[in-house]
Amino acid sequence: MRLVLLCVLLLIASPLNAAERLNVIASFSILGDFVRNVGGDRINLTTLVGADSDVHVYTPAPGDAKRVADARLVIVNGLGLEGWLPRLVQSSGGKAQVVTASAGIVPLKLGSDADPHAWQSVTNAKLYVTNIAGALAAADPDDADFFRAQAKTYLEKLETLDREVREAIAQIPLERRKVISTHNAFGYFAAEYGVQFIAPLGVSTETEPSARDIAGIIGQIRAQKIPAVFLENISDDRLIRRIAAETGARVGGTLISDGLTGEKGPAPTYIDMVRHNIKALTSALDQ
Repeated sequence: MRLVLLCVLLLIASPLNAAERLNVIASFSILGDFVRNVGGDRINLTTLVGADSDVHVYTPAPGDAKRVADARLVIVNGLGLEGWLPRLVQSSGGKAQVVTASAGIVPLKLGSDADPHAWQSVTNAKLYVTNIAGALAAADPDDADFFRAQAKTYLEKLETLDREVREAIAQIPLERRKVISTHNAFGYFAAEYGVQFIAPLGVSTETEPSARDIAGIIGQIRAQKIPAVFLENISDDRLIRRIAAETGARVGGTLISDGLTGEKGPAPTYIDMVRHNIKALTSALDQ
């Protein structure tokens, strides 16, 4: 009889424990991966902008307001990336705490605006993770030790990743560390690791280049002998292929910039993304 009673209690307790997990929203896939690595099975995570999608131009789905309303934390990149999100949070009527994962990072500039792509530096990614761990621990003190332990393990992996990137870049001759990419998503990578990125589409994936812009890029490739041009997983590839055809620069492959790929793609996690990008860069430039 006692055994039966114990089984009944366990069956009742399981859904309650699941329901008590912290409901967390991440604005887009890269943040979602950071949050998942820290939160593990102690949170219920929803990522608004999924794999292979562009967070810059996302239009909230009808169910997003309900998801935000049910959340305890909404974790965002900040730096002007999610222009659509403040209205979504307000319209949800919820009381979720909005956590800016990039807090503490000194932003680079794109024109007069902050460059939001701070995660492209692994050094910055470690700060994102630290901020996320602090927010989860504050929201759920009972699981604080778990979140800190998870963060410590993941930060060690990011430290290893950072060394890998630096060692790989060191093998590329200085004069060959310059590429064309589809838009300005790699400023922090460039500043951290010493590769020059030139972006024909300026600051936004919504911007269309003029004929004069394209001519200027083609001239720059020829004058500076830029060895490679790269596509990005969220952008139209026609411009880059046209520029490559007219200059003879090599199409070095696809760089992952503002969103992870699906599980079957080359970069379903942040660490996969960085390793994919560095492999594509070194393959194209170290020749």
